[in-house]
Parts: sequence; structure tokens; C-alpha cells
Amino acid sequence: MTDQAVDTDGVELSESASAQSRFLGRTRELKELRADIERAGLDTLAGKKAPRARVLLIAGRPGSGRTALAEELVRQVGQRYPDGVLRARLSEPDGTPVPTEAAARDLLTALELTAPAGAGIDDLSAALRDALAGRRAILLLDDAATAQQVDDLLPDTADCLAVVVAQGPLTGISDVRPCTLGGLDTKSAVELLSRHTGSVRITVDPRAAEGLVEACQGQPAALTLAGGWLAARPKAAVADLAKQLRTEGDDATPLSRVFRLVHRSLPGAAARILRLLALAPAGLVDPHTASALAGCSVGSARTTLDDFAAMGLLRAVESPLPQYEVPGCLHPLLRTLSGSQDRPAELQLARARMLERTVRLLQSCRAITETDSPQAREKLLGMPRSLRFPSPRAAAEWLTLGRPALLASARLAVADGELDTLARRLLSQLVRAMVAHFGTQAAAPDLYGIHGLVLDVAERRDLPREQAAALLNLGDLDARTGRTTDALARYRAALDAGREANDPYATGRAMESVGGAYLELADYDRAADWFGRALTERLARDEREDAARLYGRIAAAHTYAGRYGEAQRGWRAAAAFLRRLDDVAGHARALSELARVQEYAGRPEESLRTCQEAVEWARRADDARLQAALHLRIADTLDHLGDPTAAGLHRSAAERMLGEEPQDGTAPEPQDGDTPVPAMEQADNACEIRSTSAED
Repeated sequence: MTDQAVDTDGVELSESASAQSRFLGRTRELKELRADIERAGLDTLAGKKAPRARVLLIAGRPGSGRTALAEELVRQVGQRYPDGVLRARLSEPDGTPVPTEAAARDLLTALELTAPAGAGIDDLSAALRDALAGRRAILLLDDAATAQQVDDLLPDTADCLAVVVAQGPLTGISDVRPCTLGGLDTKSAVELLSRHTGSVRITVDPRAAEGLVEACQGQPAALTLAGGWLAARPKAAVADLAKQLRTEGDDATPLSRVFRLVHRSLPGAAARILRLLALAPAGLVDPHTASALAGCSVGSARTTLDDFAAMGLLRAVESPLPQYEVPGCLHPLLRTLSGSQDRPAELQLARARMLERTVRLLQSCRAITETDSPQAREKLLGMPRSLRFPSPRAAAEWLTLGRPALLASARLAVADGELDTLARRLLSQLVRAMVAHFGTQAAAPDLYGIHGLVLDVAERRDLPREQAAALLNLGDLDARTGRTTDALARYRAALDAGREANDPYATGRAMESVGGAYLELADYDRAADWFGRALTERLARDEREDAARLYGRIAAAHTYAGRYGEAQRGWRAAAAFLRRLDDVAGHARALSELARVQEYAGRPEESLRTCQEAVEWARRADDARLQAALHLRIADTLDHLGDPTAAGLHRSAAERMLGEEPQDGTAPEPQDGDTPVPAMEQADNACEIRSTSAED
């Protein structure tokens, strides 16, 4: 949440402290919008309480200053809404609607709330409405494409206000208050022009300035470009520009006429860079992106982007890193121009260069976190200096700020269909960089979408091995967020893909994951059966550590089902494997679980002996937490056997161990049904992508 004024239509705005002095015109529209906030709605007139937030619609063409008006309205009424302003953009610069799930998740993030990865729009909408209940906040929904997008995000409280920017009406939303924009009044338009050209050139020929305003039909974006063109040419007369615009043809809009003139006046290299910005993902561009698109140096690209920003062709984004945004009103003009003046092969090559540069930046971003790896350091030093980050913090900052553009790059690369090899490398490096800097849990919502893209490419290219990896990853994320039935379907599909690819790793992990899903669903017979199938695969390949873990999981399933005899056999087998593997800590924990099952089975004497043996193995492993837990279990068993004195001694020993234990993050004793650790814990594979070559 922020009060920074942003105008996606290209009208220049400053920070809120000086926004009032920078905003021009629209006095009548602002007055009407403020009156609409107070005006009774249809529900109120009918004697009912307003069930939802008041919706104000600011409608107009891109470039009409609609976003600027929305920001000014929010600035003026913001004090009435102490819980702040939430902003979401509902269309990409190219006009593609933003998935409502993504917008809802961004709004929840702004409220410092998280939603499960892969959650649907119904769950996200409900979470957003719950979060806004009892709050007084403003939702500024920019560039809405459909009424359904807005409806899914509206709070169920009349204490909130929704300000929506769109190109046309929002049919289907009740009691919406529309405000349709035309051009600026002549006085405000001339003043906007003078901010770029200086007052002298306007004063010496006021009629020419008014003629230019008329040629631009008072459209703020067109006036901004015209002012930038004049500012770059101090000797050019305002009247000459107005005359040139009139000769551009009446079939085009004022904005397109000014834009074509500005483009023709640029040097050839700069004009080409400008056209290629139509390929910038999410309309966001930085010097690296422009450099890759045009095939020029980063320094040269930075200078050109600064020149474009001065001319109103780009807007500089407030950021610690140099970053710019293509105004939404210019994006379709850039796309049309590049499509007519650049060959498809050239555009494809530019897109490939951009993706390749992004992949290498992500490699560098990840490698700088691997300070203990000589191979990573060597690879990092082998990269050009322009691709290296000075510190892990700088890399994390770049990844955070560039996240929207990086995710958009991934979506565009997959949608392209002709760059699948690059797309696969990009997805792989994006996952690894996010996990390295943010962690699997924090990055889970983005990872869910990325693994979905991996699956799309794998299915399109008929790559069953990669299908299996993507399905396993998606299944893991579904399982962690409680969608166990969905996870089970993913794991079964992954098993089929793994078998088709003859991939023993994917097949074995899919079988085990299917068993884990059944265990979560309390279908213990099927869980034990699938764990047994996975165990057979592991034993056939002599994978002893995995086999030990699976013996433990089979035993856990039998324990839950009350089959204590089978459970004891499973834990004994697990303990035997771990002992042969010389895993002292794992052996101690397996014995601990065996003692627990013996106690459940009504054999306290056997449980006591097994616990005492486990204590000795835990002592050899120097695991104080496990020793203390075992002493407490022995104490409970001795109480059941009628020896409170000995039980008290064991409790005292446990308390002493826990009191002396250093706080080093050692894991506590596993709960009922947990598998032994560390040798038997299952690897966290939610970030696994096995779709790239080894050198990546």
C-alpha cells in the first residue's frame, strides 16, 4: 500500500506531497466523483443497508488521463479511509486481462497476508473480503478489462471504496457511478504543454499553443509526447508541430499521430530500440532488457531509455534500480509499428536475446548465494561483469523488483511456442533463484504457476520425464495446502508419465507420494500398499536409505490402522537397515518408534527394553533432545509398571538434558507416526525441475 501517484496512461505525476500542484484540470469530474461517494445508493433508497463497497468508475480511452484522475481522487479522499489504498492493475500493457487470482493475491500481499499456493479465485476472494471486513480502505483497480474481474475483488462492506479505471462501462455491477473522460480544458492543456516546452515558447505564440491543443484534442498523453518532442528541439516552433500533426491524416487518433511523428524524428538505432520495447514483458524495461533486445551495450541502452523518459515515451519507475515502464496507451502503437517495420525473424531473435540475458542474470543471481561452492564461484567469475551482482543483497533486490517482469517473461516464453528450449531454461533458473533467495515456502505461490508452465511445455513437446517432474512438484504444493485429493491425482499422473519415460526416480517418488496422499486421507491399507510398491522398486536398485525410510512409512501406516504386529516388523526392518548404513541417529529414532508401537501393543516391558537401547544409541549420536524424550517415555512406562521412584529419576535426567541443551535448532522428537530423521526424512522436492542440461 502506498500513496505514490502513478499514471499508467503516460501523464506525468509527482509524489502525493506535491500532487495537488501537479494535477491539472478535471475540476468538474472530481466534484462529481466526490459527490457520488456521499450520494445514497439504490439499496439505501430502498431502505436496505449497502451490502458492498461503493464503486466509482472512471472511463476513458488509454491516454485520457483516467489513471491520473483516479489517483487525484484517492489523494483527496484518502483521509477518510485510514486503512490506506490498495492498488491492482487488471490488464497487462498489451491488453491481456490479468488473472483475477493474481490480482487478489497481490492485494492480500499488500495487506501482509498470505494465501495457499494454487488457491482458486473463490478462496482468494473470500480471503480478501474477510481481510477487508471492518476496515476502511480504498481499492484502486486500474485498467479493468471485465466486470467479473472487479466483482470478484469487491469488499462486502460499505466502509470501503472501489475506484475502477476502465475503457468502457462495467455492465453487471449494480449501482456503479460512471465518470466518462474527454480531453482537458484548453487552459489546463496549455499549462501541461508548457511544463515540457517552458512558458516562453507558449507566451510568444499562444494561438499556436491552442492550435496544438486542438490538434491533440486535449488528450494528456498526446500533449505529453508533443511537449517532449518540442523540448528536445528548442528551435522548433509550436506552430510547426501543430501543422505537421494536421498533415498526419484524420483517420488516426491524436495520440497515434503524435507518436508516429516522434518515432520518425528519432535516429535509426533509437527508433529500433523504441519499437522493440513492445516485447518488454509486463511493459517493464531496464537497461539489461533494452540491451538484449537491441543487441547494444548496457550503457548505451541506459542512455537511450533516459532520453525516452525525458520525451514522455517511457515513465521512470521509482526503484533502487534503473527501471522504466512503457505507458499502457503506447503499447498497442509500439506493437503495430514493430509488426509493420521489423521482420518476424528479427523480432524472434530479439526476444531470444532477451530471454537468454534473463537466464544468465538468474544464473548469476542464484550463484552469488552459493558462497561455499567453488564451482559456483568459478562460474560467476566467468560471467561478464555486467551480469554479476555485487552482493547477495543486491541480487535479492533485483529479483524482488523484477519479479513481475520475470514472471511475465516466463509466461510469454511459454506462449510463444517457438522458444521452448529457452523457456525451459528460464523456468528452471527462475525456480532455483527464487528458492535460493526467498525459500520454498515463501515462493510457493509463484512456484505453483511456474511448474504449471513447465507442464504446459512438457505436454506440448511430449516430454514425459519433465511432465512427471512438474506433476510431482505441483502435487507437493497441493498436498502442503491441504488439497490432498488434487495432489493424489497429480501423483498418479506423474506415475504414468514416469513409467512412460522409464524414469525410476520419478516412478519411485510418485509411488511414495501416492502412498503419502492415501495416508493423509486415512486410507491406511492403500497407503501401506503403495509404500510397499515403492519399497520393492528401491530394494531392486539397492537404494538402502530410501528403503529404510519406506519401511518406516509402512510401519507408520500400520500403526495408524492398529496393526501393531506389522508395524513392529516395519520398524525393526528400518532399524536394521539404518544400522547397516552406520546411521547412528536414524537407528536411535527407529528404535524410539519401535518402542512407541510396543507400548501401543500393550507390551510395556519390551517397550522399556527397546527405549533403553534407543537411549544408548541416541547418546552415541550425541542427540540430547532424543535422549531426553526417551527418558520421559521410560518414566511414563515405569509409572505404568508401578515404579514411581525410577520414573522420577528418568524425568530428572530429561529435565537436566533439556536445560543443558544448546539452542541450535535441533529437531524435537518425532510425533506419532513420523518417520525417523535425518536419514529417513524425505527430501524437499517442491522446487525440483529436471528439465535442463547439466551445465545450467
